[in-house]
Amino acid sequence: MITTTDALSLVGAPQAAHVAGRWSAGTSGTPLAVSDPATETTLCELELASAAQVDAAVAAARDAFDAGPWPRRSPVQRSAALHGLADQFEREADRFAQLLVHEIGAPVSGVRGGQVDSAIELLRWFADAAATGPAGGWELTLGLHHAPRRSASVLRHEPAGVVAGLTAYNFPLLLLVRKLGGALAAGCTIVLMPSPRAPLSTIAFMRLLERTDIPAGAANLVVGAADAGARLTSSPGVDMVTFTGSAAVGRAVMRQAADTTKRVVLELGGKSPNLLLPGADVEAAVGPSLLRFSLNAGQACGATTRTFVPRADYDRYVAAARAFLDEQLVVGDPRDPATDVGPLIGADQLAFVAGHVERALAAGGRVEAGGRRERARGWYFDPLLIGGVGNDAEISREELFGPVGVVIPYDTVEEAIALAGDNRYALNANVWGPTEEALAVARRLRSGNVTVNGGGGLRPDAPWGGLGESGIGRDGGEAGLREFLELKHVQWPV
Repeated sequence: MITTTDALSLVGAPQAAHVAGRWSAGTSGTPLAVSDPATETTLCELELASAAQVDAAVAAARDAFDAGPWPRRSPVQRSAALHGLADQFEREADRFAQLLVHEIGAPVSGVRGGQVDSAIELLRWFADAAATGPAGGWELTLGLHHAPRRSASVLRHEPAGVVAGLTAYNFPLLLLVRKLGGALAAGCTIVLMPSPRAPLSTIAFMRLLERTDIPAGAANLVVGAADAGARLTSSPGVDMVTFTGSAAVGRAVMRQAADTTKRVVLELGGKSPNLLLPGADVEAAVGPSLLRFSLNAGQACGATTRTFVPRADYDRYVAAARAFLDEQLVVGDPRDPATDVGPLIGADQLAFVAGHVERALAAGGRVEAGGRRERARGWYFDPLLIGGVGNDAEISREELFGPVGVVIPYDTVEEAIALAGDNRYALNANVWGPTEEALAVARRLRSGNVTVNGGGGLRPDAPWGGLGESGIGRDGGEAGLREFLELKHVQWPV
């Protein structure tokens, strides 16, 4: 059995900066305590990185890109190095899973597959993609052109440059791999900045990287506060920013990057719809529908938190939801294999979620199923389904990042499609019903991702991202790799 001490040993002595292959303590004067959200105990303390350390990390990545070996290694060599990193990751998978149990409160029952194995699989996909390049290869030959004279051309895919990669706390390893894996596969160099809410797994991952032949400076780390993040995203030494987080911070990142016209990839929030069509198996759909906004304590940008049910099926849905949330779903200690849902990341997030629920109930909403049960310690909020609210209510519009969903009846499928699309986010959606009918509805939804009847597993070869305030660009898969590439046209007379 892996203990807390074993898991934390991956982190070593936690330090806020890893620059050009060297660790150093933060120098900002601002302390950070990282706590276990299930017990509220402090796991470790460190001082955050300063603006000077951010500048040093950017300079190291800049030098590594402009003069270092990584961008000049062959695709096959980059592939081999990334597979070597994946090998190291896989050897430590159990300890990484246990680290996430303590760092973010992810239940041990699903953290290995849902958080760690998916990140390993994606890293191996990027390692393979480093060898083959995007579809068509690293260099494409165009046909001859004859006006005003005969000429030949090639299109070259080349690395975008120095990348700033900023990740959220909810899936820290998967988000890290989406950014670092894509950047390194493309031949870029990177400065990583994890959320200060959950920096330990990223620090531990950087220690894995030291065991590989990926050269110093190709990947750098700073753990900093919002001012350090702004310093990084506005730095003239950075060519591209890839950020995962809230829409509000995403807008700030765009402004910070604008003065130097950086490429920006934003994977932001969601308020995603879950549609039950007439003819759907209501009882079969309820459990998976509720889990989609409850797992990871609802801290998932793609959580389908707005459920639309035919009016004739509303009471059946609510009754089945009550049985599932009140009698089947287990909320508790993430170290217990029986637990399905653990705590939220912190006291402030708990207060944020609770505040939205209190306002919704005060405005006439009602608890249809579930509900918060007080605990002596830990930042827990029991999954909750709210009815009696419209699609225009605050709780139906705002992303809570907590295990709270709303259920809204509808009268026609056209109305349901319109309600699903009536939101400023467009990241994810799910449709339940007879397959062909559900697929037809899925094609009509404005959303970056749609699953039908629960979909399947997380695919490393498929992109993730959305429209509207859910972001710009894509993470993962072929489209995610291309975000880290520039296209150069080379032409000569023949």
